[in-house]
Amino acid sequence: MTKKIEPTPSTTPAFDPTDARYMNARDLETELRRVFEICHNCRMCVNYCGSFPEMFARVDRDIARGAEGAENLGAEDFTAVTELCWQCKLCYIKCPYTPDEGHAWQVDLPRLLTREKIQRAERDGITVQDRALGEPGLLGQMTAGVLARGANFVNEKRLVRKAMERAAGISAEFPLPTFATTTFAKWLASHEPLEGAGKNGTVAIFATCQGDYNFPSAPANAVRVLEKNGFAVVRPQQTCCGIPNLDGGDLDAARAKARANVASLLAEIERGRDVVVPGPSCSYTIRKEYPRLLGTKEAEKVASRTFDVMEFLEKLRRDKKLDRNFESSLGKIAYHAPCHLRAQKIGFPAARVLGAVDDTEVEIVQECSAVDGTWGMKAQHYEMGRRYAQKLVRGIDDADAVRVVSDCPLAGLRIAKENKVTVRHPIEALAEAYGIHVGVS
Repeated sequence: MTKKIEPTPSTTPAFDPTDARYMNARDLETELRRVFEICHNCRMCVNYCGSFPEMFARVDRDIARGAEGAENLGAEDFTAVTELCWQCKLCYIKCPYTPDEGHAWQVDLPRLLTREKIQRAERDGITVQDRALGEPGLLGQMTAGVLARGANFVNEKRLVRKAMERAAGISAEFPLPTFATTTFAKWLASHEPLEGAGKNGTVAIFATCQGDYNFPSAPANAVRVLEKNGFAVVRPQQTCCGIPNLDGGDLDAARAKARANVASLLAEIERGRDVVVPGPSCSYTIRKEYPRLLGTKEAEKVASRTFDVMEFLEKLRRDKKLDRNFESSLGKIAYHAPCHLRAQKIGFPAARVLGAVDDTEVEIVQECSAVDGTWGMKAQHYEMGRRYAQKLVRGIDDADAVRVVSDCPLAGLRIAKENKVTVRHPIEALAEAYGIHVGVS
């Protein structure tokens, strides 16, 4: 007789790569079955992504064959569910059974599926597709700047995109970010700070790969807004946060990047500086993943002093220190709240800061873009991602706003294509309100 799967784990699940059990295949298999059994009985998250319908169908299939629940699931089932997870973290945010909620079942499905992907990559190798999508920083270093116009021209060609899809599995339909002719680092080096910058201290900016090489207007305007509020801004040495590597199961590459960034950012923190990040996926990774990836006090210290840039400004607003000398209102704004920002459980700081501008109304749209890192760019997932993103598309349309903003540039690409609107980072809208917006591309 098959033993019933108990929902309460006999020991704390191996969430951290530093745990000796993390790469143990038998331990992982047991945990996958336990959590899938809990999810199958709950079913609250059935509409969140493709992973849940796939999971439930496979458990139901086995029950129809005489199983009690998830006890007969195997490697093929685990892979199928993992591959449909785009790591938005929404199921973790909503789940009542998580460690954050203090529940004895200690469910963390996103980290569990990441662990499955990492073990599979260790066993079978990292796919060509995941390698191609795993190094946006390196690609940006090679392409942004003098080569940008040529690369952008080539990438606009339909035949080129189809060839990329065949060679690397990157969807020909997904709107790839363009490369900037002026990188953020280059702009910052020639930028003349606003008067009063530094009177309230200095902060370090982690610009993100996309901020450095694809959308430099976001970090550039973050600099301007921070200077307007009395802060000098420095850009320490940095590399990709590593989340694209985690998406592909490349644990070694993700940890190497984490170590490099922690060392560089820690030096700034020890000078008394906070770290601000104009990108929720990167701030999430630094704050939530680095301490687990590395298991060091240094990583914990960096995590504790790292802030989303709008969160940093919201703290100034709460403390009545935000400069309120705005030159213009912004009208009605549709604000897309990205999943990786919500996963940090810091509320909606951009909405609160933008709402402080006179005659400005902010409508929050909380739906997922179904991009989340590299998943939405993959050819095999594009149509599914587009279908799941339609709630977001309708939410933006229904807001009937004059401006659309999102902290996430990849979500912005999805919105721009589906809704036929211009999407900017909220820091750019704030810079417009101050009358200090700078265009960098």
